[in-house]
Amino acid sequence: MSQEGVSQEMPHDDHHHGPDKGILRWLYTTNHKDIGTMYLLLALGSLLIGGCMAFVIRAELFEPGLQLVDPNFFNQMTTMHGLIMVFGAIMPAFVGLANWLIPLMIGAPDMALPRINNWSFWLLPFAFGMLLSTLFMEGGAPNFGWTFYAPLSTDYAPPSVTFFIFSVHIMGISSVMGAVNVIVTIFNMRAPGMTFMKMPLFVWTWLITAFLLIAVMPVLAGVVTMMLMDIHFGTSFFNAAGGGDPVLFQHVFWFFGHPEVYIMILPAFGIISHIISTFSRKPLFGYTSMVFATSSIAILSFIVWAHHMFTVGIPLAGELFFMYSTMLIAVPTGVKVFNWVTTMFRGSMTFETPMLFAIAFVVLFTIGGLSGLMLAIAPADFQYHDTYFVVAHFHYVLVPGALFSILAAVYYWLPKWCGRMYNETLGKWHFWLSFIGVNLTFFPMHFVGLAGMPRRIPDYALQFADFNAIVSVGAFVFGLSQLIFVYNIWRTTLGNKGEKATDLVWEKPTGLEWTALPSPVPYHTFQEPPKVD
Repeated sequence: MSQEGVSQEMPHDDHHHGPDKGILRWLYTTNHKDIGTMYLLLALGSLLIGGCMAFVIRAELFEPGLQLVDPNFFNQMTTMHGLIMVFGAIMPAFVGLANWLIPLMIGAPDMALPRINNWSFWLLPFAFGMLLSTLFMEGGAPNFGWTFYAPLSTDYAPPSVTFFIFSVHIMGISSVMGAVNVIVTIFNMRAPGMTFMKMPLFVWTWLITAFLLIAVMPVLAGVVTMMLMDIHFGTSFFNAAGGGDPVLFQHVFWFFGHPEVYIMILPAFGIISHIISTFSRKPLFGYTSMVFATSSIAILSFIVWAHHMFTVGIPLAGELFFMYSTMLIAVPTGVKVFNWVTTMFRGSMTFETPMLFAIAFVVLFTIGGLSGLMLAIAPADFQYHDTYFVVAHFHYVLVPGALFSILAAVYYWLPKWCGRMYNETLGKWHFWLSFIGVNLTFFPMHFVGLAGMPRRIPDYALQFADFNAIVSVGAFVFGLSQLIFVYNIWRTTLGNKGEKATDLVWEKPTGLEWTALPSPVPYHTFQEPPKVD
């Protein structure tokens, strides 16, 4: 949403076909803003639940020797933590941002398919309710890791695995409907004159993400259906004793799983592009190259899935292919980082909370990318595979990557959503505690991983004790600092504590007048009018 065009924004058009008061309003609403808000609240709830599970994991690993929980329960926590963070926190948050922002950014009155929009949200609380309910079933929750490799998840799983499979199916249906809605909205409801190459980058990244979702969600549905068949109907897709192949599971799962990790980062690229441009007070450098880089990342994401499988015994030619194609993804990603840094270069930068999160994103996401490049080297991956080095790598991509971008987006657009400014001091405290906590948590994991500590273990050898204590302290600092964020959002939206936001939210009052700009100006041409010297 350009800063200049905001004052003409349409009023909140309450077409929610139903009672105006209480829970029914939220149940029946077809308004994209209401639905976006519900997605964001669901994501926040999932983040806090998944975070509590991470607390259990890190408390158990604070020192060696069994301390708190049974090893089987520890495995349930690692599995549920991963599933809830991926499917419950990151993805719904991005869908919520898409619902709120895409219609406003392209000048549409709402999403194209409002009733489907409502349904795709309301499927999710039931899916997550079902997933969480497995914790209370006989045999406990799924305990086979968030990648649920067969035959561990088929032949040796607790009975609750069937509920887990059904839950995954429902989430997938929700994702596909949301993605169809995004594509139809962007294709058919852009304002007159808004060509594709004039769309805001957040809209572009979400359009590409939506195509990825439609392509890979049926693959996930396929693999969990094959699991269901193996468990209940006597097939042997993944059972070698019946002529099946456990490695087949990994191929099908990662053909979904690799594009999935890009689904969780592409919308972040759009968010960061907006924020860096605004707080550098410059147009984004290289808009066109950003669009093409995002598209090429999405295409390449389909041909690199077996880099998760270097150790399963694929042929040398396969290892070379997946090694080089994985390294190739570093090129468009490097283009994006270059463009962000160049946008900041010689800009009139200010460092409000969204910008701090955006800069941290660029720095820490780059660290995650570099460790990913290390993991792409097949012979080296034989050493890194299934160690804490891998845990460090993907948490550097997904926590300072996906999560920081979501937090940045909320701080950045919240004044537009509710008309009030959040408390900047609390925002800065939240940022610095998160930044210190996240690095304290995940940086030492590189070292214990390189020293040989395996992932997904409830206990470990004595030589890893010091680093693990540091990691656990960092995890609690990072987790608890999110309560500052929750309080800040609450006092701004429900507490009505913040000062009223202006039309140009991020204007810096310096006594100088803004230059008048002709209107309308193509979105990507500017973020805010330049200052007069």
